[in-house]
Amino acid sequence: MWRRTYLGLILLRLYLAVSPSYLHPDEHFQGPEVIAGSVFGFPHKLTWEFTAAAPIRSIYPIWLIYGWPLTIFKWVWDGIGYGDVHPELVYYALRLVMFAMSFILQDWALHELLPGPRQRRLGILLVASSYVTWTWQSHTFSNSIETIAVLWSLVFIQRIQEDKKSSQLMYSSLVGFLAVFGTFNRITFPAFLVIPLLRMIPHFRVKPWCLVAMIASGLFNLAFAILLDTEWYTSGQTSIRHFISHAVITPINNLAYNLDSSNLAQHGLHPFYQHILANLPQLIGPAYLLLFLSPRRGNLLYSAASAVLLLSCFKHQEARFLVPAVPLLLASVNIPPSWTKVFFTIWIIFNSILGLLMGIFHQGGVVPAQLWIGHQSTVTQTFWWRTHSPPIYLLGREGSDVVTHDLMGRPGINMTSYVTEHVACDATSESLLVAPTSAIYLDQFLERKYLDRDGLPFTLTKKWEYSRHLNLDDLDFGDDGIWPTLTRVIGRRGLGIWKINRQC
Repeated sequence: MWRRTYLGLILLRLYLAVSPSYLHPDEHFQGPEVIAGSVFGFPHKLTWEFTAAAPIRSIYPIWLIYGWPLTIFKWVWDGIGYGDVHPELVYYALRLVMFAMSFILQDWALHELLPGPRQRRLGILLVASSYVTWTWQSHTFSNSIETIAVLWSLVFIQRIQEDKKSSQLMYSSLVGFLAVFGTFNRITFPAFLVIPLLRMIPHFRVKPWCLVAMIASGLFNLAFAILLDTEWYTSGQTSIRHFISHAVITPINNLAYNLDSSNLAQHGLHPFYQHILANLPQLIGPAYLLLFLSPRRGNLLYSAASAVLLLSCFKHQEARFLVPAVPLLLASVNIPPSWTKVFFTIWIIFNSILGLLMGIFHQGGVVPAQLWIGHQSTVTQTFWWRTHSPPIYLLGREGSDVVTHDLMGRPGINMTSYVTEHVACDATSESLLVAPTSAIYLDQFLERKYLDRDGLPFTLTKKWEYSRHLNLDDLDFGDDGIWPTLTRVIGRRGLGIWKINRQC
């Protein structure tokens, strides 16, 4: 029974891994966009994390995780002779890489970290049936990579403590490597290892060479990471003098940026209890109560607890920052026998709803829309309104001349004036507006023969629509009320593409 359930969950993870749901712009802009542009020559956009005077995003983990798979993929594709690689193949290839990492490395690590067969079955089953595993962990987030790095750091720490042979030096070196890799991937990574490493102090006193190996490996990897970042950010100037005077150390830049409250205010400020009282229940649902009522103490729980507490000290707190804590916490709960039926009933309902929402419908039309636009040879510019920022690389080489305007969630009147300013009268080329069909503001611009549109700056002709799209950012309970808002957003769900017709 357990094996059949686990196999079914693997297939579900695979299905949702390749679904076009688009959880957050960082899914593409923190890695795939950069690598796809470098390897395949696709159009790409470097965000402010890369273009700031003190860049905070490291290229080192991005190349290590995405660079070599895509480079090999390009070599194989070129060798077969199929011509140019389509961006859709790159998109699915990266999703499959993340699925493989999640399925193999995450579950393997949990199998080693959990002490007995019963704990392994329960812990792995809870993690495998979590919507976070189906969605966040199977997408190309730096948080997903951080999860794998945290788990395997804990595996190697456990092996160091349990192994009595010389292989302790090898595991110590791997911890040093992952410590640097994880920190360059996300500055939050050290928060997960504070308590596990402090608990190793007695071991280091007995075997100091393990600490020496860990530090030496970390320093070597640190020098390599800084060298790679410096070369990338300074256009390949790699002389020793230039390296010393212009070294780019992205984690330090990242930490300095996040310690400035004025910077965090641009992304949204949250109360210190946001992670503990809002984000954690959102991620693990009914398992949240079991953490307080029936926890299993150990490195997994201590690692997650230290991270949650330390990250709560920062005023900007998104739920995805706690993704690495999810498998640690789910593997640290005990379910009392009398609660088993009730717990799993609520657990299945919770993850089914969130899995359907986040795995399929959440911004689900953004990727298909961008792929469709990439095939339209007459399109010169697109205006994206009330959606997540679209991944530019999905336009491919054929769409490299398309200008993308990201209007985000600006008010309708501002959107109208911006479009009017940038679309020429009686233009022969196509300009497209991409927006959720739930945006009733657009109804006045739709072409209908029985309505007079002479007073409008432009009209809209629908060219394409994708129904499996929900725009949660369009929820406006304050102005419209709860039921009318839900009726509009859910009842009129979808993402549409309209041709902009401007006549003067």
